[in-house]
Amino acid sequence: MYRKFFKRFIDILCSLAAILVFSWLYLIVAILVRVKLGSPILFKQDRPGKDEKIFKLYKFRTMTDARDENGELLPDAVRLTKFGKFLRSTSLDELPEAFNILKGDMSVVGPRPLLVEYLPLYSERQKRRHEVRPGLSGLAQINGRNLLSWEDRFELDVEYIENITFWGDVKIIFTTVWNAFVKREGISQQGEATMAYFLGENNDI
Repeated sequence: MYRKFFKRFIDILCSLAAILVFSWLYLIVAILVRVKLGSPILFKQDRPGKDEKIFKLYKFRTMTDARDENGELLPDAVRLTKFGKFLRSTSLDELPEAFNILKGDMSVVGPRPLLVEYLPLYSERQKRRHEVRPGLSGLAQINGRNLLSWEDRFELDVEYIENITFWGDVKIIFTTVWNAFVKREGISQQGEATMAYFLGENNDI
């Protein structure tokens, strides 16, 4: 009942409340991003959602456009600034995803939306992560976040899908807030802006 009817209703209420209550914070972060990183303020990228439907994900920008002598963008870990790391560690860069939730692209809780190019690399079990709307946070995010291996991360995604409950979502939300503003752990793997690319089930590193 919760999964089929009330989860979406709660998503709408939560996203609307976040946008209205924290409008001042959106403005402050947007100004700081513009001053410290330039334009555009928002990072936009195609991501697969429920049933692998592609949508445009919105985040506050956290990287510069620094390029090498050939005009190619430098690695993510190099372009990620101290200010960008702060936004990521506190999850403030993800504030614009409230609009994705309001639109119905995402949910407050669910498997994180990953890159489109990963779609052909998933095993049949891993593909199950697309049975629900992707989330702002999820079971994997409160159990290691980007420090997890891809295999463990996907297993937690499937575990969540098989056990969706209201109180389970409430626990994930409160644990996410605690981790973001108190623990601030699992932001990235060593040497990566976030974590290494997923290369497929047989090439996971």
